[in-house]
Amino acid sequence: MAETAQAIEEYGPFLQDGDLLEVLQDLADQVVALVPDCVGLSLASYAEGVTFTMVATTAEIAALDAVQYLDTGPCVTSAEEGRVVESRAGDPLDEERWGSFVRASAVLGIGSTLTLPVSVADRLTGTVNLYARSARAFDGRHEQIARVFSAWAPGATTNADLAFTTREAAQRAPAELKDSLQVQIAAGLLAAEGHVTPEQARERIRDAALRSGLTEGQLAAALVKLFSADAG
Repeated sequence: MAETAQAIEEYGPFLQDGDLLEVLQDLADQVVALVPDCVGLSLASYAEGVTFTMVATTAEIAALDAVQYLDTGPCVTSAEEGRVVESRAGDPLDEERWGSFVRASAVLGIGSTLTLPVSVADRLTGTVNLYARSARAFDGRHEQIARVFSAWAPGATTNADLAFTTREAAQRAPAELKDSLQVQIAAGLLAAEGHVTPEQARERIRDAALRSGLTEGQLAAALVKLFSADAG
């Protein structure tokens, strides 16, 4: 898994810890050896009832974390309840409790997720969030995956030099990520509709937004609504 530089560029200072990114990438490679369908992961910190992403392997993964902060999802549920949480595409219960996240995951081609709580001295300090393409990618692999992160994640969630030092700062993260998620989704829909690559679709959105006076996020949100209405 690559493209960590893209995550830094798009999501700003709270993903700029180079040491964390480097270590996370190494651990991601170990996970892929166990779960070939795993396409990305993130490390989230949990403090004062607030979960926020410290580092992610790609911008797309950070965006999927973000949509959970806007509503809810397995990452948030795991942090709040202190337990392992798995989600699968097509599960009616997941669709009912995590509707926005399930829809965003489907658009971005995610078939399953696995979230592992991270604790220090019986205090929950964060989560490790893994994303895969197939619906049963993590079946029978929970303990092996947990061992990959057992020595590193607790220290990372408690000792990292985070950009967010207050609850108020942490709560600004979803707003900063929301527009990029909308553009990712809109570009995927536009690519399918117009038979162009996602990169070409992103460029079209960027150009049209500039010419119309809208932000990319505003235009992307409008496109998503239009495509959804057409599908209905």
